[in-house]
Amino acid sequence: MRRITTFLTRTRGNPDTADKFGIADFIAYGYLLLGVLIILVPVFWTFLSSIKPERAIDTFDTRLLPIAQVQVDIEGVGEKPIWKYMAEDGTVTDVFKAGPTRKLTDVAPVANPEGVTQVERKHLEPSEGIRLAVENYLDPLLKRNGQDNFHFSTYLFNSVFVTVAATLITLLINAMAAFALSKYQFRGRLTFTVLIVATLLIPSSIILVSLFFVVWSFGIFGSLWGVIIPAAATPTGVFLLRQYMLTIPDELLEAARMDAASEWRIFWRIIIPLSLPALSVLAILSVIWRWNDFLWPLIVLITDPNKHTIQLGLTQYSGEFDQDFHYILAMTVVSLIPITLVFVWLQRFITTGIATTGLK
Repeated sequence: MRRITTFLTRTRGNPDTADKFGIADFIAYGYLLLGVLIILVPVFWTFLSSIKPERAIDTFDTRLLPIAQVQVDIEGVGEKPIWKYMAEDGTVTDVFKAGPTRKLTDVAPVANPEGVTQVERKHLEPSEGIRLAVENYLDPLLKRNGQDNFHFSTYLFNSVFVTVAATLITLLINAMAAFALSKYQFRGRLTFTVLIVATLLIPSSIILVSLFFVVWSFGIFGSLWGVIIPAAATPTGVFLLRQYMLTIPDELLEAARMDAASEWRIFWRIIIPLSLPALSVLAILSVIWRWNDFLWPLIVLITDPNKHTIQLGLTQYSGEFDQDFHYILAMTVVSLIPITLVFVWLQRFITTGIATTGLK
């Protein structure tokens, strides 16, 4: 907490005015606040919307808090939405509709369900209050209220398996390629590096057809491995790791070779431990890419719903004529939890990894 306080209260300027805020401080904190708002406001809005009742979401209620019409279980009648009726003398009575809504609507007081009277519809206003719609989360997770087809545990396992396997393979392949391009001298090394980096300019949508035929030819179409393997090697990962490994002194490798260490042992015992900050950055990027990927899993896994990831599972709430936005928002919040935990776990390596993987 002390570090956070020190960071938020430190100032810039000359030594004589170091304890005073200057224009640079206001600009810096302004940019900081703007960045925090741009990142957190959409997440905060998604969470608050996920606990709104279905009717509030379907009617595009723009109020921030989860406000819904109060419903009361009335003896002999059942659960009814409550309305406020304002009489001409200014008195307000809680009533419920005892008949269809017309210009003159039949209503009855909550305290006296038998006392049905007719009032003008314009004098009725919904009685509202804050209500947390936890059923948006519990219905899909517990398969209640007709949500038997949403297999959250299966989707979660598939997403975790794809993300973990793809990340481990990505780290291994990219680290080996970066090791060769940074620590070995061979003809065409710079050309290979430029060609790998140049593939960053190619949009992924252009190579989808080629990837599809490769996956089909290897017989992994419809399998989770068809999602994992094609994205194992990434030019971004090779570039980041190569730039970081260039900072590792060659003398360490020469000393290990003089002690008869094999190249494989040098890679595992020297390069990998020293490259942990860069590997952590690549791991976070890989987790984000694989966890949020939608298009490629949709192409490969479209024939088998039991292989769907969470992102694909959410599509069953988007029908041709109906959209269950309350379930989509709730499950979106749930899907954010694992990736947030990974980020918190690896965040201490981010600054070091990014700062040491620049152009060299």
